[in-house]
Amino acid sequence: MNYIKAFAPATVANVSCGFDIFGFAIEEPGDVVEIHRIDKPGIVIKDITGDEGRLPRTAEKNAVTVVMLHLLKHLGITDLGCEVTLHKNMPLGSGMGSSAASAVAGVVAMNELLGNPLSRGELLRFAMEGERMASGSAHADNVGPSLLGGFVVIRSYDPLDIFSIPVPSDLCCTLVHPDIEINTKDARYILRNEVSLKNTIAQMGNVAGLVAGLMKSDYDLIGRSMVDVIIEPVRSILIPAFSEVKNAAISNGALGCSISGSGPSMFALSRGMENAQKVGEAMKQTFAGVGIDSSTHLSVINQGGAVVLERG
Repeated sequence: MNYIKAFAPATVANVSCGFDIFGFAIEEPGDVVEIHRIDKPGIVIKDITGDEGRLPRTAEKNAVTVVMLHLLKHLGITDLGCEVTLHKNMPLGSGMGSSAASAVAGVVAMNELLGNPLSRGELLRFAMEGERMASGSAHADNVGPSLLGGFVVIRSYDPLDIFSIPVPSDLCCTLVHPDIEINTKDARYILRNEVSLKNTIAQMGNVAGLVAGLMKSDYDLIGRSMVDVIIEPVRSILIPAFSEVKNAAISNGALGCSISGSGPSMFALSRGMENAQKVGEAMKQTFAGVGIDSSTHLSVINQGGAVVLERG
């Protein structure tokens, strides 16, 4: 094949109590990558749209192409030439897995161009290198669900052990992105290196409760377990009106509400799309009350992950 076009969806990472170990994909938005073969060996970034010129155009410094370079090196391919176009369809520093979507779309497109020598699971560690480039940490809670779909659990990073769990079919996500930006590296830098035994026990209980609640379709347990006593108290200070927005979501029927990834986006889980829409309107209005515009995305849990849109 000489041309591939691939899509990778946005994601919600951490999911309240599951810092770096929980993540799920939504239907939209997401990034699109196009690859065209060329005669001259090497990877060239032909164009990037939607980034306002902020992302690097050098292949070795951009998440979308770094993953391709790692994949080609692993496969021992040195004579391939291609031009890459990246269409950014979500804001940078949004907490919606922007860099992960670019990395996943890139590695899926390249693997398809090569005839799919690796499985989706085998592509994960290459996609994680895009996250290392973007944020300094090769975490998998965004790239995992964007690549594989579903609600993903990362049991271990060394060795990498990742799996998905079933969720209720009518569980819906409201994802609200306020018109501000938080750098992922900065959001990780402010976190404490040590956690008290009391908070560790509380967090472990909530993690176990959330997994059980999702698998049992126990909505009350899901809501009771969406409590983060370690990360949210620190990162929430970076988001204006965080407590007010969270309270608005829950008072309008959300099971729970927290920070999406490193923020500033916030997400809520609800039972049914009608409830999710009501929650989104309340969150958006609350941000507007403090002079912040926001955009809202409603979605069930995306079970498919990244997809190839065109081949040629």
